[in-house]
Amino acid sequence: MATVEECRAALEKLAERFDEIGAEDRTRHVVERRLSCRISDLEVTFYGRIHHNGLDPFKEVPPDDGRPAEVKLTLKSEDLISMVNGDLDMGRALFSGRVKIDASIGDLLRLRKLL
Repeated sequence: MATVEECRAALEKLAERFDEIGAEDRTRHVVERRLSCRISDLEVTFYGRIHHNGLDPFKEVPPDDGRPAEVKLTLKSEDLISMVNGDLDMGRALFSGRVKIDASIGDLLRLRKLL
């Protein structure tokens, strides 16, 4: 099991990678969405926001606006680390049940293009 700090670092690394996506791809595939990433084995949830200008840093407190996340991920700490490091394929993790995503079909298709 990874620590909360290791999960936070993995999410920061994910945000840095998102910054490397070209402006054309962002324009085509990104819509503004609130995100939550629940780390089930640590019982912690990180909250963030994706938009055309990037991926905001994830925080452990929900946003002040009180609106729920449109894209919700649930996974174990080790699976988060493995996915961010490229050792675990998102598609395989989804189909095997290691990662759960609660989002609209449109959002799932957009995310697939970006991850």
